Amino acid sequence: MPDPSLHLRLGRPQDAHAISVLARRVVRRWILPDQSQEAGRALLERLGTRVLRERMLAGQRFHLAWLGDVLVGIAAMRDDCHLVHFFVATRYQGRGIASRLWQRAMRDAVRRAGTRRFTLNATRCALPVYRHFGFVATDAERPSPNGILSTPMVLEAPAGIIDRP
Repeated sequence: MPDPSLHLRLGRPQDAHAISVLARRVVRRWILPDQSQEAGRALLERLGTRVLRERMLAGQRFHLAWLGDVLVGIAAMRDDCHLVHFFVATRYQGRGIASRLWQRAMRDAVRRAGTRRFTLNATRCALPVYRHFGFVATDAERPSPNGILSTPMVLEAPAGIIDRP
């Protein structure tokens, strides 16, 4: 059952440090064990406060989920169609936060750009979540352009999926 006290909002540059802390914590726990040291190190660098702030200032949209003053989830969308980062803090997983965050990010992209086709590169641990959202693999697991082992996925969103509460 979703937590009614969950607050979703668009990220601001001053949120970059909190985003970095949460993202790096989740990455270390769930993603790095399946990656090469070099790819993992590069990923952690891309999740640094300065880099995230620069991406936000350049227009990348970060949707944030907060419980009180605790950041519990992040969904970052590039070009209103490619989900770049999607993290929910480990202790808050299984509470419906990921679903609410994805719906928020997806609806925002549809509203802003009319997007109906979403893409992402899923790490092994995230495949079940993305399949639950309706994404399907378009190829086998392989190194992404940044060297992270991932599975390219796509979601062709029918109108009904956008309209669900």
